[in-house]
Amino acid sequence: MVVQKVQQKLAEAEDNIRRNEEEINQTKTNMRHADPMMFDTYDKYLVFLWDKAKKLEEIRKEIEIELQIEKQKLVKLEQAVKVLEKHKEKQRDLYREEEKKAELKNYSELGVTRYFRQTKDRQEEEEIEALKQAQKTEKLED
Repeated sequence: MVVQKVQQKLAEAEDNIRRNEEEINQTKTNMRHADPMMFDTYDKYLVFLWDKAKKLEEIRKEIEIELQIEKQKLVKLEQAVKVLEKHKEKQRDLYREEEKKAELKNYSELGVTRYFRQTKDRQEEEEIEALKQAQKTEKLED
């Protein structure tokens, strides 16, 4: 926004210069058609307008310098924002990796728990089978 404001000031300064040049040209044209007794007045007015043109040009140059400074500041700030965005993205990536590691750890723990449960269930089934076999054997012996 600061750069835009300075650009607006520059546009206004250039517009003032343009209007002053039009005024100079208009005065020269009017001088050609004026009474010779008015030439002295026209000369003084033209000197005034030329001085004004010099001042307006100096103002325009100052505003151009200010615009360049503001543009340089803007570039530096944009670079700082890019650095912050990259840092933010790296932090986000690190966070995602930590989340994945935690999720894998949970899955790993679930896998271990499931394995032990399945092993325990198999052992229980084997014990039940062994008991059934033992009961069948006892019945057959009776």
